[in-house]
Amino acid sequence: MDIRFLGGAREVGRSAILVNDALLLDFGMLTANPPQFPLETPDPEAVVVSHGHLDHVGTIPTLLSGDERPPIHWTPPTAELARTLARDTLKLHGGSYNCPFTEPDLKRVTQVSETHGYRAPFEAAGHEITFYNAGHIPGSAHVLVDDGETRLLYTGDFHIDAASSEANRHADPVVGQRLVEGTTARPDADIVLCESTYSDVDHEPRATVEERFVESVETTLWDGGTVVVPAFAIGRTQELMLVCAAHDIPCYVDGMGTQVTEMLRQYPSYVRDGEAFRRAISHARFVTGRDGQRKRIVDQKAVIITTSGMLSGGPAMTYIPEIRRNPANKITMTGYQVEGTPGRDLLETGSAEIDGRVMPVSAQVEQYDFSAHADRDGLLEFLASYRDSSVLINHGDRCGAFAEELRGDGFDASAPELGDVVSV
Repeated sequence: MDIRFLGGAREVGRSAILVNDALLLDFGMLTANPPQFPLETPDPEAVVVSHGHLDHVGTIPTLLSGDERPPIHWTPPTAELARTLARDTLKLHGGSYNCPFTEPDLKRVTQVSETHGYRAPFEAAGHEITFYNAGHIPGSAHVLVDDGETRLLYTGDFHIDAASSEANRHADPVVGQRLVEGTTARPDADIVLCESTYSDVDHEPRATVEERFVESVETTLWDGGTVVVPAFAIGRTQELMLVCAAHDIPCYVDGMGTQVTEMLRQYPSYVRDGEAFRRAISHARFVTGRDGQRKRIVDQKAVIITTSGMLSGGPAMTYIPEIRRNPANKITMTGYQVEGTPGRDLLETGSAEIDGRVMPVSAQVEQYDFSAHADRDGLLEFLASYRDSSVLINHGDRCGAFAEELRGDGFDASAPELGDVVSV
């Protein structure tokens, strides 16, 4: 089996893996300025997508701009999320050099889309493919690729619950994300291509993070403040809706997260608890943005969950200027802040560039780790099942270092670089 790395090697973003010159796994973009795309646009016989985040699906429509129309295989939620993100990309960058595809390309995605459930093998480009729940976001999948001689497990992004025994669950019911259950799949594989986003991080127990978040939010609301929660539209927004519903915290939801939430309502089998998700949707109030609604909401003394997660655009840019002057208000960042983004600047300097102006923020600013990725212990727990396999490390800022640590522990591990072809 030949595995070529067109993106995602020793970096986070633009994941793109070409297998046997025929099967493409993911085709994403790196959200830099300007955006970065995979090293080249291949002509695969088929495309298989692990999950619906921009760094894995953001460039998919580009594959359909030529004469070829390869089928695209994914789970039903991933197919919906990919189209939502592509429409948003066209809205933001359509007509500019930053957008690598057009509206006709996007329309073709629907024409070639083929959806599959978990543990239901299918054929793509002469390979047998099987999806397994990866526990990252709804519809996320580990991808098992079998070419008849070699079995490759592409982990995609994944999450593992901190505890799985009934005793632990009884003592501490919040052992992972509320939105999706952590992965338990460990299919046999000769090669494991493993993400390593948090290979040097130990996440704080989720129950502890949630407890601190809830206590902070409730204190602010009791003191008459408003809490703005910048959140990624896919996964994080819905997770925080579930947290608010579980603790009876009033919340508004704004931005692309509203559209994503409505879409995920159609796929209850892809969330951890369909009934809890329905209750969270009923509990939240969704913002339309009409008739000055946002101006009125900032005085409601509630939680406002809104895009963008790194303050790089979206309705958050309306709310923060309104609440920034009052120390009784609070901004709670709930995801990783990339260097150079307004969210990172806010955490480090207490100011952020909003609408072209650097604004000092007197409101309290806090950060919480609601990550949907496995941490170091989770990665090692997962890989413990593959000591006899070849392990290829990608999707991280320290892939080489992590591979070296694995080799020191007896693994056959390496970290390919961009453009490398690994033959196994």
